[in-house]
Amino acid sequence: MKQLLKKMHGWIGEYMASFHTDDEEVQQGILIKEKHTGYVTANSIQLAKYLKLPEHDVELAEVIGLFHDVGRFRQYSIYRTFNDADSEDHADLGLKVIDELDFFNELSTEDNELVHFAIKNHNKKVIEPTDDERKILFAKIIRDADKLDIYRVLQPFLAQENADKMPNFIKGKERAEISPDFIENFVAGNQADYRKIRTNGDRKIVRLMWIYDINFAWTMKQIVRRGYIEKIVEALPMDSNVQKGVDRLREYVKQKCNG
Repeated sequence: MKQLLKKMHGWIGEYMASFHTDDEEVQQGILIKEKHTGYVTANSIQLAKYLKLPEHDVELAEVIGLFHDVGRFRQYSIYRTFNDADSEDHADLGLKVIDELDFFNELSTEDNELVHFAIKNHNKKVIEPTDDERKILFAKIIRDADKLDIYRVLQPFLAQENADKMPNFIKGKERAEISPDFIENFVAGNQADYRKIRTNGDRKIVRLMWIYDINFAWTMKQIVRRGYIEKIVEALPMDSNVQKGVDRLREYVKQKCNG
């Protein structure tokens, strides 16, 4: 497995570099995703070790982290956006790229199917049903590892005055307010349909709603330690309903960290 991982790291490095360009905005997007890939891979490894998984499973978590966003590069080169709603689901596109790579056949059939399942489900609203508990476990690992780093990526653009500095490929609408249906979901502790985001306020609320989809205490503690939640809360347009959602969220976080 170690030789295969070395081959995979070499390939993904060359693949990401092949999208480098003199177009400043495109290059910015590619470099963001390169760095994100590295951080998510590291997060996946750390989380798998925290869960005391055997070495082989830690290596599988590494493979999944390494390739979870491989579809992003082809997506941006074709559509000039990282918005799945305006282009193509990047996880599904990533599986098309993976299926073109012969070295994935060096994995066992079971491991290959597990990797495909985890990558396919890393960005979906919910994980698709299956009786295979290992597939569910690895889907949860990559979902946590991915969200943990997305908080890092988006943190500099929380303040409304920084919204205009956000790259076009991740920019939301300029308005700061939160749509009523997003507030309703937030107060209820529910996930929202990302495709219905209409304002920067909606986008911030969605990031808080992700907290209810964090699976492991390790991930939650990392999010709390880095201050991601409170920084988003500070950037929200606050009213009594939003405050109710924040209070509920803080209590949930406390319980999750103690879990």
